[in-house]
Amino acid sequence: METLKITAGPFAFAAAFETVRAPKTCRRFRELLPFENKIIHSRWSGEAVWIPLDDFETGLEFENHTCHPSRGDILFYPGGYSEPEILLAYGSSAFASKMGECAGNHFLTIVEGNEQLRTLGELVLWEGAQTIRFEAS
Repeated sequence: METLKITAGPFAFAAAFETVRAPKTCRRFRELLPFENKIIHSRWSGEAVWIPLDDFETGLEFENHTCHPSRGDILFYPGGYSEPEILLAYGSSAFASKMGECAGNHFLTIVEGNEQLRTLGELVLWEGAQTIRFEAS
């Protein structure tokens, strides 16, 4: 199982790539490592935080996509109805935008640090944007 390290605000996590179910998305994201940005709360999608990617050209299509990520699932939305983004579910989530329901490629799953996810989500909700960094472990 290939993992990577995620640091979000004051928290650290390990996530496993979903290489069997989302090989193209995993390969594309590896090209971006190390990747650092800001996470903001995603009120449209429930208990989730997201990284807006503006006009980033992902070059991706849908694979292993879902509208209902589980806690600890990380989705890469390739764009279409809304801007490209990365979504991290910390609780109950239904991935959506102003245009309605969205489906993102489930390409990472948090495997260490799950007990910190809710606290991270609440920190982002009440304190605002936090730095997030993805890097090889």
